Amino acid sequence: MSTYLLIVVGAVLVNNFVLSRFLGCCPFLGVSKKTETALGMSGAVVFVMTVAAAVTWCLDHWLLKPNNLGYIHTLAFILVIASLVQFIDIAMKRFLPPLHAALGIFLPLITTNCAVLGAAEINCKQGAGFFESVFFAFAAAIGFGFALVIFSGIREKLAHADPPRCFRGIAVALVTAGLLALAFMGFSGLDKGLERALQ
Repeated sequence: MSTYLLIVVGAVLVNNFVLSRFLGCCPFLGVSKKTETALGMSGAVVFVMTVAAAVTWCLDHWLLKPNNLGYIHTLAFILVIASLVQFIDIAMKRFLPPLHAALGIFLPLITTNCAVLGAAEINCKQGAGFFESVFFAFAAAIGFGFALVIFSGIREKLAHADPPRCFRGIAVALVTAGLLALAFMGFSGLDKGLERALQ
């Protein structure tokens, strides 16, 4: 149980994919103008990242490694992620048309979201077991969504502010993202301290 707690703390706070590893910055900046679209994108990323981790782990351990095809694992992982995103796109278009319209081009961009591929690659390199890999991907996606929702709330407030002209638009968003990343740096070492406390 302590292993999974450490995975959550590490993936959500200490090594947040967006604010510490700088993966998935495109949807982080593109979909964060409204909290509603940020929540929708977070849900889509949680689903895709978790299922992709499960499928890519099975693919890597049962097909690629036994047949010495490890050199094509990145290509195989991208194909799995693209298929999952296509499935979500079709489902959202059918059952949640307003959210599908709000996400726009950023939903298909999950296919090339390096956070999703990054989770699969990290799992592959760490050699963790199936449940740990899937749980890590789920926690990393929750961390991605957490950062996205916080950032969207700040950007909604900034929309009513009157910054200097040189900071308007994406400039103030980038400065805010940098300050948020600095705030998350305060969590560095928390996982190691928690690990010592649990021993």
